[in-house]
Amino acid sequence: MDSTFSSYKIEDRSLIAFIKREIHNLALQSGFSPHRAAETDIIVAELTSNLIKYAGGGEFLYRCCQNDQRKEIEIFCLDNGVGIDNVAKIMNDGYSTSNTLGHGLGAIKRLSNNFQIYSQKGWGTVQYIKIGEKAYEEVSARPPVFSHAVLSVNYPGEKVCGDGYHIKYSTNGFQIFVGDGLGHGVNAHEAVRLAIKAFEHSTATDAAMILKDIHEGVKKSRGLVATVAVVDYKAQTWNICGIGNINTRIFRGLENKTYSPYNGIIGLNIPRTINSTIVPYQKHQIVVMHSDGLRTRWNLNDLMSIIKQSPDVIAASLYKDNLRGTDDATILVGKII
Repeated sequence: MDSTFSSYKIEDRSLIAFIKREIHNLALQSGFSPHRAAETDIIVAELTSNLIKYAGGGEFLYRCCQNDQRKEIEIFCLDNGVGIDNVAKIMNDGYSTSNTLGHGLGAIKRLSNNFQIYSQKGWGTVQYIKIGEKAYEEVSARPPVFSHAVLSVNYPGEKVCGDGYHIKYSTNGFQIFVGDGLGHGVNAHEAVRLAIKAFEHSTATDAAMILKDIHEGVKKSRGLVATVAVVDYKAQTWNICGIGNINTRIFRGLENKTYSPYNGIIGLNIPRTINSTIVPYQKHQIVVMHSDGLRTRWNLNDLMSIIKQSPDVIAASLYKDNLRGTDDATILVGKII
């Protein structure tokens, strides 16, 4: 389970110096050179400045994570501003809608290891930035069969997250767990931590049986809700089962299917009989799983061309439009390549 994102609502310039200092220190603590930390400062300065200048404010999220033994800083910059008509045009150095040099987005793209932007007129803008210890990292020749992203934030004011996720890979396929401990804070975090431990140790290949193993492993906790999705490469199937309100959907083109969980609380009371739902596993599917920290009345097809975007951008777009702000929130988006 990777670290959650720190989240700040930026409505004026008062927080910008604090955020810049926090991320600068995080970069140095993560092993970035002073030069790379300074480049990170430029990225953060451009993002936060643009957020105030062009969108009137928005949400800024960041975290440090580890990828193949390398430390990386990930940033999401979200706003509900006027949006951008032509993203490709504004990416060119020298283009500006104000009396500036117009090097902002171009500088972010050059200095980051991964920069993505999605925008619609009148909807706002989502930006995703990944910054590695080195400006240029080696890229794997073969992209993963399952490309995924997770955006997870704590309940406001809490230091730990009561939501959690984990993915197990094997030669036969992979298994996804998304869970939400009851309530929030330390006790909810402990419940989901125990659930992930039980998930890791389970040898079952059926989602319903895995949930039963988790149920036995968390009985001393306050309990949680969770969904498990299992992919079998040989059978070419998804095997899905959930207990409690984790929302799970699979998209393929205009197809949109929601998989309803059973009622109950894992660790306290679950139905005597639970069965997994078997679904075809196909290329170009998009799976979305999220806790009840996000509203459920959304549809990817309402966002123009969003299915062409990366899982990071899709997750951030759904988060931007559907965050309740009254609980921990976690959204996992995966694409079958």
